[in-house]
Amino acid sequence: MDKVTIRSDRDTDYTFTYNGEDVTLPARQVLSIAGGLQNVVLPTTVMKIMNNLIVIKDENGL
Repeated sequence: MDKVTIRSDRDTDYTFTYNGEDVTLPARQVLSIAGGLQNVVLPTTVMKIMNNLIVIKDENGL
C-alpha cells in the first residue's frame, strides 16, 4: 500500500509509532499516511481493515 488512511472511532486519543516517533491520532479524527504502513507500528487494539482504510475502534465497540 502506498497510502493508508487511519480513522479513529474512539472516544479517546490513540497513539502509535511512525518512523520511530510517537504520533497521536485524536479521538474521532482521520489521518492519512502517504508512505503506507512500512514504518508504522500500531499498538494492539480493536481495529477493522478495509482496503487502504484502518478503523481504530474502542475496546467495547465491536
